[in-house]
Amino acid sequence: MKQEFSARMVRVHFGEDDRWQGKPLHEAILAKCKELGMADAVVFRGIEGYGTGSRIRRSGHWTFSKDAPIQLSIIDTEEQIGRLIPFLDNMVEEGLVATSAVEVIRYSRNVATAPSKP
Repeated sequence: MKQEFSARMVRVHFGEDDRWQGKPLHEAILAKCKELGMADAVVFRGIEGYGTGSRIRRSGHWTFSKDAPIQLSIIDTEEQIGRLIPFLDNMVEEGLVATSAVEVIRYSRNVATAPSKP
């Protein structure tokens, strides 16, 4: 089955060492997305990058720091993304949150197993 619809995408950028209540930040945000029933969330680990603090974050074999750049990409309806943003406001101490409108094509094998929302 193929569905096409408009949605919202949020990209959250921060460092691998960032934490929320003692847990890696990416795990905490992903758990919150699952709890809120978000349609799609993926964590990407980068090779190198910098953000708001202009500090270079690296994940190479030659550095002692294992503070790789992390990006979470989250897609859902405008309403669902609106529910998530207040949690990100509390959880992300240093980083960048970017939102954009997206057009989604979702493929699913079975109508009965496809989620009812984006």
